[in-house]
Order: sequence, then structure tokens, then C-alpha cells
Amino acid sequence: MKNKRLLFIIGTITISLSSCVSLDEEPKSSLVAENFYTKESDAISAVNAVYETLHFDAGQSLYNGLIQIGVEMATDDYEAGPRARNSHVRAISNLTHDASNNRMEELWKESYDAINRANIAIDKISAIPAENISADIQKRLVNEAKFLRALHYFNLVRWFKYIPLVLHETPTLTTENLNVRQATEDEVYEQIINDLKDAEQLPAPNEYSSSDAGRATAGSAKALLAKVYLTRQQWQLAADKAKEVIDTGWYDLFNDFADAFNPATKNGKEHIFSVQYQGYSNYVGNYLACRSATNEVPGISGENADAYHQESDLYNSFESTDKRRDVSFVTDVVSPTDGKTYHLRVPLLNKYHDENAISSPKESSVNFPYFRYSEILLIYAEALNELSGPTDEAYKAVDKVRSRAGSSKLQDIAPSLSQDNFRDSVFQERRKEFIYEHQRWFDLARRGSEYYVKMLKAAGKTQAQPKHIHFPIPQREIDLNPNIKQNPNWE
Repeated sequence: MKNKRLLFIIGTITISLSSCVSLDEEPKSSLVAENFYTKESDAISAVNAVYETLHFDAGQSLYNGLIQIGVEMATDDYEAGPRARNSHVRAISNLTHDASNNRMEELWKESYDAINRANIAIDKISAIPAENISADIQKRLVNEAKFLRALHYFNLVRWFKYIPLVLHETPTLTTENLNVRQATEDEVYEQIINDLKDAEQLPAPNEYSSSDAGRATAGSAKALLAKVYLTRQQWQLAADKAKEVIDTGWYDLFNDFADAFNPATKNGKEHIFSVQYQGYSNYVGNYLACRSATNEVPGISGENADAYHQESDLYNSFESTDKRRDVSFVTDVVSPTDGKTYHLRVPLLNKYHDENAISSPKESSVNFPYFRYSEILLIYAEALNELSGPTDEAYKAVDKVRSRAGSSKLQDIAPSLSQDNFRDSVFQERRKEFIYEHQRWFDLARRGSEYYVKMLKAAGKTQAQPKHIHFPIPQREIDLNPNIKQNPNWE
């Protein structure tokens, strides 16, 4: 797959199938698009194939290693671990990457592969005859595909800024069809918002059966829309949409922070949208657990490739009562081989550790939490502060997150913060709450280049430059398509 053309915009597409609705199933066979989309089961399988792009192909798919490599390492809190030997990975960690970096190319390729699958599903499912598919299922599946398309475009526009906007299958391989122009940020965001508004018509989370766990819901769409508005600094829209999610009553925080990363409580009341893993059941595991696990303890085959950046102040910034630190990091590990406790030289990332897969961490069944309810609370607090300063309601939203963690209430320890200081407090809260959840780079970048550079240089990453709040357009895409130009800061 690695040498295929930019957008995978071809007249036919190989569609991965699964034998039932479950998103946990590994694809069993494939068909060609023109022989497909004749009945309801085809439509379900096709949308499952869009979900599959989030996690399948351990170590390389978007939410099973690739985004961590391409995003988190370029921040103040993460770095390439001692066993991350790939030069492209280490370049991102050291902020010496350029347009030839193959991880940038892979992010582009995998994202457009997912978008292409979503585009075809949207067009083809809409055309299935009414007698062959329930109208409700047809509408739901199209809107699920729109949610996923919006998710991927949201990533792409934040990473690369100027990207092609492709919304339909390309029927012929003409030069005009292949050489797609780059859209403006506004054009891409308009499409993202339109897709998410359609996806708001999805069923509520409690209207899905247990076999449909992991599918996009109305709550998923509303939550992502709130985040899009926040990123666009449309503060009132962000506050209103976050409040709408809060007022549905569909979600709440777990009492125990650790339950957000416990296979036994996956797809629970805090989980708005999660990438699904069932490693020790059918070998679709969360590979992040392996990438961050130690290789220094007998009986544990970790890779030690994703690491905490030791010059960051994050680990030591937690209050002693804050439970998040010892869920997010581990410093002492018991060997499954000899039963001894080994003290690690540095804290290791630990959120995706699965007690049922200690010896083989790559088989972790911990879901990846793309969106948790705690983020809605922090979006609400941030947007309210930008509108009117740190109101009581903004404090309450932050303190609900802090109280669950066991941390002091911000209202008690800093009741009279300025708007600027409250903003910094919210970002610090996000930093602690979402460790290793692919949030930090996006947060730093949306604060702007000056903030990004300041934070990275404070953590000893002196190579940080203003251009690093975006990625370079992969050189291969520029070479293939004369209508694609490099981002100005990367020329």
C-alpha cells in the first residue's frame, strides 16, 4: 500500500468486509465497489471498513501508533524512546523533520485512504434501492461515514493547513481528476461543520445495542463539533455546543479516573467516542501499550519506543493527591516471570496497560479514548473564559475534572484568576488529563507559534520554530500533483 498514489481516488476500491455489525471483527474478504452496495449488509460492511482505518494494521494505522509518532513526539512532553531507532521518528522528536519524512507521508496517505472509503460509502449507500435497505439504517450509515470523514479532515487541516478537499469517488483516472487543488482552511472547515451537523442526526448513544458499541452517535458529532468551534475560536458556538452535550445527560465522569482506561469499563458513561480494541480475544490490540511498555523487566516484551520527555515538568507538576499521575505513568513494574518489583529509571507512559496482557502488551484491550466527557467540560470552561473571563460556571466545569482526579479545586486555591491565567490553567488541566491521548500537539499548535515555541524551548527542545505548528506537505505529493504547493513556512 505504501507506494499507492496520493488520494487513492480510483474508479474502484477494495472494500474490507466483516461478517456482522460488530466493529471488533477482523475483515474476512473483499469485493470491488461496482459489485457492491446492493443491500443493507453491504452498506454496514462498507462503513465498518471506514472505522477499520482508525485501528487496523498494528503499529502503522492512525490510532494504533502513527498519530503518536507524528504528533505527540513533536511536543514538550514526549520524545522518541531509546528503542525508537527509525531516523524519521527521531527527526520528528528532535524537530528536524522535513517534507521527506515518511511518517508525514503516512499520515497523509492513511487519512486520505479513510476519506476515500467514506466518500464512496456516502455516495453508494445513498443510492441503494429503498426495497433493499431500511431507511433509518441507510440514513444512519451515511451519517456515520460523514462523522468519520469530518474526523479525518479535522486532523488533516490542523496538520497540513492547505489540503485537497475531495468529497466523491473519482470515476476516471484523468489528469483533471487526479491533480486536485488545495482548498483553503475555511473551505475545509465549512465541510467539516456541514458533515458534523448532518451527523448530529445520528441516534443517541443509548439507542444503540451493545453489538454496535464504538459507532458514532449524536453525542460524538456534537462533541466533535464543539471542538471544531473551539479550534476556530468561535467561542460562543463552542460554549453552546458543549453545554448542549452536557445538558443531554448522556455522559458523566467515572468516579475513578482509572476506569476511563479499563477494559472492563470500556464504552462507559465517560466515553463519547473510542477506537475499539479487543487484543487478547481476537488479536486486534492497542499497540500503544507495547510502544510505551518497558523492555527492561523480565517477561515483558515492550518496545520502549514512545517515551516521556524528561526535561518536561509534567510528571512533577501533579499534586500528591492527584490520581491521574499514577494512571498515566508507571515507575515500578512487577515481573510476570520472577514476581520481583523493578524500579524504572524514568517514568513510562502507562494509560493503555492491560493487566490481562502483561507479557504481550501489544494485545492490550484498552480502547483509545478519542473523546471523553472530561474534554467537553474543559471545552466549556475554556470557551466561557474567552467570552467573559473566569465565571463561576467556568470554574465549576474545571473543578469537576480536578475533583474527580483528587486535585484541589481551582476555585479554592486560585479564586480570582485573570482571563489569561485561567486560560493557562485550563491548558495545564488538559495537559494532565489527556496524557498520551493525542491532544498535546493540537493544543500547543492552536495557541499559536509563539506559545508553541516558548513551551518547547522551556522543555529543552531548542530546535522548535514557528513553522512547527503545521507539518510540511509530503514532498511525494508535491512531485505527483503540480497543483499542490508546499506550506509557505516550509518552502
